[in-house]
Amino acid sequence: MIMIKAVIIDDEPAMQQVNSQLLSEYFPAIKLAGIADCIEEGAKLILKESPDLVLLDIELKDGTGFQLLHKLKPYDFKVVFITGFHSFAIKAIKFSALDYIVKPVNETEFQQAIQRAVELIEKKENSDAQLNVLMTSLQNENKSKKLVLRTAESLHVVDVADIYYCKSDNSYTTFYFRDNEKILVSKSLKDYENLLSDYGFYRAHQSYLVNLNHIKKVDKSDGGFIIMKNKKEVPVSMRQMKKLISLLSQL
Repeated sequence: MIMIKAVIIDDEPAMQQVNSQLLSEYFPAIKLAGIADCIEEGAKLILKESPDLVLLDIELKDGTGFQLLHKLKPYDFKVVFITGFHSFAIKAIKFSALDYIVKPVNETEFQQAIQRAVELIEKKENSDAQLNVLMTSLQNENKSKKLVLRTAESLHVVDVADIYYCKSDNSYTTFYFRDNEKILVSKSLKDYENLLSDYGFYRAHQSYLVNLNHIKKVDKSDGGFIIMKNKKEVPVSMRQMKKLISLLSQL
């Protein structure tokens, strides 16, 4: 493993200690270059040390971790967020395909999040696109939404409105777009159902999540199926048909 430099930005001394101990125990090759407890000191620390990895608390005593990030473009480090609350901020982080750890810190989740960050640092993957999507999500909660899809080879930044439907394949999900373009990611459909439910997506079938805005026709014959605007057919389960018709009538 290459030498990786990390900093911790958290305003709770107990959390500072937990995170530094876990880093030392599970990732001895990561050098902890410093700890800060607020936006101003955190920004100074990052600019001084140029870390590869930032463990960043969302709630700081003088603001938020997001406000700190605003001061630091472009981003030449990986961020793992630490948060003690579930909110729209978590959703924004998920849209950006960034990692986060929920307090109280679970050791296994900590290891997994840091290990993923280490692998991306070793690949020299840039975080700019993801953090820009995050910032836009936070500023424009109700405007056009972008979603980061991570494949084995690359990061795709897509407009949520351009997704026609998603298909489940066990722990994988395939996203379908216009002209049969598709992207396969290693996350479950359930993850995306929760994320996209506020943006016109409906679980029409156990294996399909559809964008209601791209439905051309619903055919009730043969058990029922949807014809999308890209001419693809998507099955509808019997028990979802009535709700689907109701949702479409409200568009």
